[in-house]
Amino acid sequence: QVQLVESGGGLVQAGGSLRLSCAASGRPFSMYTMGWFRQVPGKEREFVAAINVNGGSTNYADAVKGRFTISRDTALNTVYLQMNSLKPEDTADYYCAAVRDPFGDYSRSSRNSDYEYWGQGTRVTVSS
Repeated sequence: QVQLVESGGGLVQAGGSLRLSCAASGRPFSMYTMGWFRQVPGKEREFVAAINVNGGSTNYADAVKGRFTISRDTALNTVYLQMNSLKPEDTADYYCAAVRDPFGDYSRSSRNSDYEYWGQGTRVTVSS
């Protein structure tokens, strides 16, 4: 079992920045591919970014490419999402997700269904 706790959400003006954190506990963090997803009420949860077990490979949704950066710190069991040049359309609840991936089968996966564990979410609101 893996527990994920997100933090760092809040209200920011368009063009601003936020850094989300996701603290993981319960299992060896280094064996998990990690992802960030977001959801607007009434819409499906959508992929934002993912990072493989050793942090050497990342994947981004087209909507955030060039503005968001995912990273991980194995020593702190934490994955980050640095969000720059925020837009009102980035407003959503952001969720951290994890999947055990010792063989790289889910490396940088963008599919909701691939992830086994989810955090409770943190809300990001971008005002225009």
